[in-house]
Amino acid sequence: MKNKYPRMTDWLIFAIALSVLIFALAPNQIPVSLYKINLIALAGVVGYWLDRSLFPYARPDSFMAEDEKDAGIDGGGLIFDLECFVQNDLLFVAAQIRRAIIVAAAMIAVGLGA
Repeated sequence: MKNKYPRMTDWLIFAIALSVLIFALAPNQIPVSLYKINLIALAGVVGYWLDRSLFPYARPDSFMAEDEKDAGIDGGGLIFDLECFVQNDLLFVAAQIRRAIIVAAAMIAVGLGA
């Protein structure tokens, strides 16, 4: 059974409900919340571009066959059945994990105020 809502819709509704609750209890904290959300989003973007600049020849999509880079995305933007070169599947996974760690580290660093 296919869900008609995008992924994490329930978390979006939960976040909106909490924002309404913050607005009702302490409306002066809304700008602070928006500021922190903006910082975290920018840290994610900076982490992504940091990974791209540090590892320009080891991007995750560089380990996929040329005809499979666009073949894995259907009309709805969902990724399905991405295949890697047989000898590069471990490198593909390592590049994805490396990028996730760098982006998460940037977001955590900004979130902690470093």
